[in-house]
Amino acid sequence: MVMGDLPMETQLVVLGDGPGGYAAAFRAADLGFDVTLVSAEERMGGVCLLRGCIPSKALLHLAEIGAMAAEAGAMGLDLGRQQDPPVWDLQRVRDWTDGVVEQLTDGLAELCERRGIQRIRGRGRLDGPKRLLLSDAEYSSIEFEHAIIATGSRPAALPGIEPGAAGRIMDSSGALALADLPERLLVVGGGYVGLELGSVYAAAGSRVTLIEMADRLLPGADADLVEPLHARLEGSFESIRLKTRIESAEEANDRVQVSLTGPDGSDQATFDRVLVAVGRRPNSDELGLDAAGVDTDEAGYIRVDAERRTSAKQIFAIGDVAGGQQLAHEAMAEGKVAAAVIAGRPAAFDPRAVPAVVYTDPQVVWCGLTETEAEAQDVEVRISRFPWRASGRALTLGAADGLTKLVMEPDSGRVLGFGAVGRGAETLVAEAMLAVEMGAVAEDLALAVHPHPTLSETLAEAAERFLARPTHLAPGGASGTE
Repeated sequence: MVMGDLPMETQLVVLGDGPGGYAAAFRAADLGFDVTLVSAEERMGGVCLLRGCIPSKALLHLAEIGAMAAEAGAMGLDLGRQQDPPVWDLQRVRDWTDGVVEQLTDGLAELCERRGIQRIRGRGRLDGPKRLLLSDAEYSSIEFEHAIIATGSRPAALPGIEPGAAGRIMDSSGALALADLPERLLVVGGGYVGLELGSVYAAAGSRVTLIEMADRLLPGADADLVEPLHARLEGSFESIRLKTRIESAEEANDRVQVSLTGPDGSDQATFDRVLVAVGRRPNSDELGLDAAGVDTDEAGYIRVDAERRTSAKQIFAIGDVAGGQQLAHEAMAEGKVAAAVIAGRPAAFDPRAVPAVVYTDPQVVWCGLTETEAEAQDVEVRISRFPWRASGRALTLGAADGLTKLVMEPDSGRVLGFGAVGRGAETLVAEAMLAVEMGAVAEDLALAVHPHPTLSETLAEAAERFLARPTHLAPGGASGTE
């Protein structure tokens, strides 16, 4: 018998080793389970670590450094002769981002080993409610008591827009590979992926055109948070075209010929590369879900309850493959819930809010009820905004165009939601999340002593404005809003 013919048994098999999968596996192992982790990837971390969140944030950090260097002259700091734009040494950049990824993947592998989790490299397909068939693996199958599906998602394609042999029509993974710096890049999609990667290429010297079918960028975010970002990107992108869609794209002669349709009609344009960033689709179509009695919705997302349990009671699903906001931190939280439920502990994934962070410059963040959602749901709220032009710390950062806002229950002052835009806005969302989850009221934020000068003060200042006692804004306004 060869190794590939060997079956094995385990208490819990986790299919997928991205943030949700490894978080679930680690928690289950800590709870005393015999855990087997199955993934086709050579290294741990999933798309987020290998080809998504981490490498993109490393590149965005370089872009921000370049922007700050360009701003330094206006602040009186002469950095010497500067090239405009800065010259990106692609090989050294790739080496650096690869080093960041390697350090993190090695750390995960060590944590996995220390917990006694068995890792199997291969592809898994369910063959009934308690059996997983393996291919390209050292074992033929796994008999399990429980399973957690954490296979994630992949970039969605546009009908009729097919990548050619030259690879000049890219998805997010292809864009992060930084094969070259195209002179002209078309980004299709004004969501966070398109904006982040478009910002990287623009900072590196590409002439970026971005198109979005909706009437504004980041359609899921509040308009007042998007406006400063849009204004900044208009200065770094060659063009931003809203209410515009791509009709066709064809690779030819080291270029991509595209047809676009917008408010002013149709036109043709030529780009060196095209990045398609129009969402993601679940990796559920090759898992044998029917054989295990696991139901999906029309889009292929696995149906789950608050315990992350599927229609097959011993099988759970977490992360992108089960829908939701498709964020790594959401998947991790869900994975820990699933592990706890399997261990017989009371647990459910039922948060009041899940934070979102867009790592552009300026950053856009939000959590809880947005102003847009409140209007759509006819929920009465009061909005309290604190403009960063009144923040000492924001002015020292050259971030006077920033904004912090609170979405409040009118009578009680309970914090229902939060949003901010500006450099370093990511540092504010954790406190806001805690406020939303704990049902904090304006007084809680206003009376908590915040360090000065910091961006975190803007949360307290927004709460003070709601209470009609702002410190760094003139008093007035019955609603305490702007």
